[in-house]
This record gives sequence, C-alpha cells and structure tokens, in this order.
Amino acid sequence: MSRLSLRTRLLLLTATLLLAGLGLAGAVVSDQLERYQLGRIDAQLRSLGEILSRMPANGPLAVGDTAPRLDLLDPALSVIGAPYLAYLDTNGELVRGLHSGRQDGAGLPTATDLRTVPVGGASAVLPAADGSGRWRATARSATGWEGTVVVAASLAEADATTARLRSASLVSGAVLLLLLTAAGWFALGRGLRPLRRIEQTAAAIADGDLTSRVPVLAAPATEVGRLAASLNTMLGQLEQAFADRTASETRMRTFLSDVSHELRTPLFGIKGSTDLYRMGAMPDRADVDEAMFRIGREATRLTGLTEDLLLLAKLDEAPATQLDREPTDLRTLANDARHDLLALDPSRPVELTGPGGSGPPGPAPVHADEDALRQVVTNLIGNAATYTPPGTPVRVGVGTTGGRAVLEVADRGPGLAAHQAARVFDRFYRADHSRHRSGGTNAGLGLAIARAIGRAHDGDVELETELGKGACFRLVLPVLDRGAP
Repeated sequence: MSRLSLRTRLLLLTATLLLAGLGLAGAVVSDQLERYQLGRIDAQLRSLGEILSRMPANGPLAVGDTAPRLDLLDPALSVIGAPYLAYLDTNGELVRGLHSGRQDGAGLPTATDLRTVPVGGASAVLPAADGSGRWRATARSATGWEGTVVVAASLAEADATTARLRSASLVSGAVLLLLLTAAGWFALGRGLRPLRRIEQTAAAIADGDLTSRVPVLAAPATEVGRLAASLNTMLGQLEQAFADRTASETRMRTFLSDVSHELRTPLFGIKGSTDLYRMGAMPDRADVDEAMFRIGREATRLTGLTEDLLLLAKLDEAPATQLDREPTDLRTLANDARHDLLALDPSRPVELTGPGGSGPPGPAPVHADEDALRQVVTNLIGNAATYTPPGTPVRVGVGTTGGRAVLEVADRGPGLAAHQAARVFDRFYRADHSRHRSGGTNAGLGLAIARAIGRAHDGDVELETELGKGACFRLVLPVLDRGAP
C-alpha cells in the first residue's frame, strides 16, 4: 500500500468507505422492508386467527365432517395472501387443514411444525414440507370448541420482494460505485494538481534553481493557498540564506586574502632587512640603524594590524563584554576632535556646530565606553584628514536629534561614488587603492572598527556622501536616560 501513489490510496480509501456505506444502507433498507412485511403479515394473521378462533364448530369453515364452503374459502384466503388454516385438537393432532386452491399441498408446513407454533398470538417461521419456502404462522385457542386454530401465510412473495430489493441495491450500488470511483479519480487528479506543481518546484530547487517559486494555485484562504504561501516564504528564506552564505564565504576569502597581503608586506620588509644583515651587506653602523628603524616600523605596523583584528574579533563574538560604560557627553569628544584636526592640519578650517550644521553644538549625553568612542572619533577625523586635500574645510557636529545622540564629521572633499559608499565599512577596503598609506599603518580597518564599536553601543555609524560633494560620517547612539538606575 505504501508503494501506491497518494491519488490511488485516497481513491481506494474513498471507494472502500463508499462500498461499506452502500452495503450498510442496503442492509438496513432490506431489513426494514422485511420487518415491515412481516409486521403486516403478522397483523393479518392475528386478525384472522382471532376471528376463526371464535367461530362455532358448524360455521362457514366447519371443523366437523361438514365440507367447507369453497365459494367462501378461496376468496377469503386470497384476501390475506392465500394462507393455510390448520385445526388441531387438544392432543395437537391435525384435525383439518384448509388452504386456497392455488396453493400446492406439498408446499405446506408439516403437522409436526404446526404444533411448535406458540399459542397466544406470537408468530413463528415454519419451513415448507418440500423445502420450497417459508411460512409465517400464529396460533389461537378456539372458544367455540376444544382445540387450536393455526393460521399460516407463505413468505414467498415477501422473500421475493426482499430479494429483488437486495438485487436492485447491489446492482445500483455497483454502478454508483463505478461512477463515483471514476469521478473521484478525475476529481482527485484535479485536486492533487497543486501538489504536483509543488513537487515540480521542489525538484527544480533540488536541481539548483533557487529562484523557483510555487505558483498561485488557490485562494489564499484555502489550505493549498496557505501551503503555497508558506512554501514560497520558506523558499525565499532558503534562497536568502544560500545567498548570505555565498556572500559570507566570498567575504571570508577576500578577508583571508587581504590579511595575507597585509601581513606579507611588513614581514617581507623585516625578513629582507635581517637577510641583508646576515649576508654582511650592512658594514656601517648607519646601515644597521636604518635597518633596525625599518624593522621597528614594520613591527609597529604588524602590532597595530594584529590589535585591530583582535578587537574586531572580540566585538564580533561578545561586543558588550568589551565595553566599560559610564555617563559621557559627546560634546567633549567633538571638541577634542576639532583640536586634533587643527593639530594635524592648521590650515584646515574646522567648524563645531550642532547636528546637520544648524545652530551651536548641543549636549549629547550617552552611557558608553569613552575610550572606545574616542577610537571611533579618531578613525573618523583620520579618515577626513587622509582622504581630503589639505586645507579642505571640515565640520564637526554634535547634539541630539530624533531622541538620539549624534556626533558627525563632515568634509567638503571629493566624496564617494555609490559603489564605494556601499563597501566603505568593509574590512580592508580602501576607496583609493593608489593612495600611499600614512605611516604604513592604514590597512582599511578603521571604519570597520568604528561601525563595530557603534553597534556594540546599540547605535551605528552612518554615511551620507555624493561624488564631488563631500562625505558626512555620523555616529548615532541612544541618549542617556537620566532616570535609569
């Protein structure tokens, strides 16, 4: 059974239930018909038996030697279906049996069977002497003479009617079963068509086509409609999950490649200096000092890169545990950032304003790790100083807007294209690959670290930029709730 298709199993189950229902209905109907016919015959037999039991011995159907009046016997017996009248004496011996002229005497009940009929009106079924049929009989004690009157009627017509009903029920049930089975086969095929479409979609996805979706097969309120909608939602999530995994693997490969490249450059410098020293290519003290200076510079670069990577790993794994929070005002960091920019480039105009450049700087209380936020601000102003021409104006804005504390660093430099802005927070990404690294330590991790620290504070670092119109990096954090414990 488990090897059969769902359509076949459903059809077999339905046909079995239908067959059982038709059989039960036919049995109930034939049983009720048989009960009705027996009840009608019993009523007639009891009425006739009641009448005959009160007739005198010399009545129309006399018990004595007088011959019965046949002109009255046949019509009277034919009214109730040609019954058989039997008179038994007190010893149970058959005194006289009367039956219609249409009834064959060989098909009557025997005297022995007649004596088994209970006296008092209860009915009994007796076999015919020749086994040709059945008889229904009742017995009454006679009041006009001593003995018993037994009235019996043949059940041949009733049995034939019941047999015809059963035959008709069987034939009609078989025809109905065939018709309904054929109709059910096509109906199930049409009803299961959506499942076949779902199966085809699943097969297409299994072959690698993650864009396949289940078509709209039914109204959304139906079971099939809800199933299709749920499957499409699940398939969309699966496609997104595979896309995210592919993107993550791509980023990981790029990350490993970038790390390898960033580590290889200083290591090659250190190894080259040491190889020259071992080969005796540095006979003068000045050469040795120059080599040690290069080794120290590359070691500093390696140390900074390693610390940045370690910080990013810690922020990825458990960002909250890396913070030592306390009440802080971003205005302090903004003012220090202004002085740092002026120290880096005294010719650069630096303006301290409110958010968006409107009004004076405002308070921006936050509950944060001040050292971590200083690293964010240092990365932002360092980015502005590095990627804008000397003397380019910079604005530092601070305050609250929309229930959030904001510190922004905006410049009027060349800005970034849309594809550059989309990747500017990626690790090891540098918008200008041709620019020489300041001090040899710019590995493209500053903005990635800034965003990681911002998100660890339940905030973020955002970017608004347009090519040729400068860039605005914005640190957004939750405002400190003074009433919170």
